[in-house]
Amino acid sequence: MLTVYGLRSSGNCYKLQLLLELTGTPYRWVDTDSASGATRTPEFLALNPNGKVPLLVLEDGRRLMESNAILCYLADGTAYLPADPWDRARTLQWMFFEQYSHEPYVAVARFVCKWLPESHARRSELPVLLERGAKAFDVMEDHLGREPFFSGGHFGVADIALFAYTHCAADGGFEMSHWPRIAAWLERVHAQPRFSAMVA
Repeated sequence: MLTVYGLRSSGNCYKLQLLLELTGTPYRWVDTDSASGATRTPEFLALNPNGKVPLLVLEDGRRLMESNAILCYLADGTAYLPADPWDRARTLQWMFFEQYSHEPYVAVARFVCKWLPESHARRSELPVLLERGAKAFDVMEDHLGREPFFSGGHFGVADIALFAYTHCAADGGFEMSHWPRIAAWLERVHAQPRFSAMVA
């Protein structure tokens, strides 16, 4: 059985939970609270020297880190990762976009707003985070005017990657009514068979 080390309130960890539930794949979840130092213990660092979650451990002991790499591994051979080289490349394009142009702003704004006190110095980062996150949403909104999903035109791993932090972006101060196509896309993701919500 697959083992996932993760923090359930983390979007990067939620990606794996959602795909595993969508595919009906059996797995064991090990709650690992990175916020309280659980990823810095000698035991965890022996599994992942990078000291982060999520971490996937296969039954034979092989380990894989980085959420989007894990998504691609778990989705290989399923409808969630296109077999066509062009559609697969388009899917990966959006997954790289998520990690480089989306998550650093949308996820960090959520972290600052939900987990840091009002007096924390990092609150000063919010205007820039909101501005750059909004630009990422503008790019997504534009794409959704042409296609209903981000994974080669169909629902798949790129949608899961982008959904993870977009669906809770309001936690970080984003006014999501500015992007009606994104709102409709979020509903299409929610409507997928076997959809599983993030555990707060």
